[in-house]
Amino acid sequence: MGSNSRYTPKQIEKYQRQKYISHLEKIGKNLFRMLRHSETSALDFRKRFKQLIDKLDTLEPIRLDSEYLKRSEEYYRKLFNIVNSDSFNSQSLKEMREIQMSSLNRLQKMKNNNSYKKDKHRNRSKNDGWE
Repeated sequence: MGSNSRYTPKQIEKYQRQKYISHLEKIGKNLFRMLRHSETSALDFRKRFKQLIDKLDTLEPIRLDSEYLKRSEEYYRKLFNIVNSDSFNSQSLKEMREIQMSSLNRLQKMKNNNSYKKDKHRNRSKNDGWE
């Protein structure tokens, strides 16, 4: 991000936060894409997933306030432990595809549910003349 003297600590923190969160999003999108394509091999899956987790580990850790982000990071790390084990192979990948895509979908739904939670948005949609 260049010379730190040009940015306030708050700006740096915001930048690091955005970077961390967008990388978490990237992990989810990549996992879903790899799981969806049946030609993805167990070796490729593990290799790409490891790159994504390693990159996350190089970023400045941040406090995650959103339940969706907390759950996402927990889920990615647990899944990575399974994928990074010696017993993970093409059969394991085949068996876990549907279950993991379903879990990723649930995380996405959690994210979408939080999109318009504020009362001002809820009331607007209720009272927009369509009663």
